[in-house]
Amino acid sequence: MELDPARDYPLGSKRPDLVETPGGIPLAEITLAALREGRIDADELRATPATLGHQAAVARAAGRPQLAESLERASELAAIPSETILEIYTALRPRRSTAAALEGWAERLDAWGAPRTAAFVREAKDVYLDRGLLLEDA
Repeated sequence: MELDPARDYPLGSKRPDLVETPGGIPLAEITLAALREGRIDADELRATPATLGHQAAVARAAGRPQLAESLERASELAAIPSETILEIYTALRPRRSTAAALEGWAERLDAWGAPRTAAFVREAKDVYLDRGLLLEDA
């Protein structure tokens, strides 16, 4: 059965069949006891692209397009390692990167199948350029 964003929120209680871990473990099997006993590990607690996509659909149906867009970007990033996400976050801080460095991140994001996030990085680059918040290219 397909997601009905107007009817199926919150997903965890109304459609738990649509929520699973990156390794395919159903939501019902995710418990503190399972984590404590080592039956699942912390990596399984990450949101999946599919779950984030469902949450984006719910947000859009509720008239919250900005939240939906953020969740759609998050769904693109869900499979990217945390260390890389932290590197991108650091690069996006004012006066931490050159325009070329941010464009490099945007190109990598495009290659990783994250076009919304790549567009976000390019938009940040343009705003930072207009406001003098970029390092100068060497």
